[in-house]
Amino acid sequence: MSQTKKIPMRKCVGCQEMKSKKEMMRILHTPEDEIVIDTTGRKNGRGAYLCFSKECFEKAVKSKGLERSLKVKVSPEVYDSLKKEIEQIETK
Repeated sequence: MSQTKKIPMRKCVGCQEMKSKKEMMRILHTPEDEIVIDTTGRKNGRGAYLCFSKECFEKAVKSKGLERSLKVKVSPEVYDSLKKEIEQIETK
């Protein structure tokens, strides 16, 4: 009997769709109280997942899905910096 490898699935906090972990980016609330994009997916802290699209990010901001998932109040400045980083990722 051959074992099929399990694909880790995560839910986007913007569009609420389940996708594989590799298809999404991880937004991280670090123990140092920073909110950053975790490119490796292995850093310590509480994570929330988003699709690689501006639309999903905007839905997460509007519905406060990011704040709920990270269990912390997110300031507008942090949202602006995350938006710039996501735009850079989208253009690649």
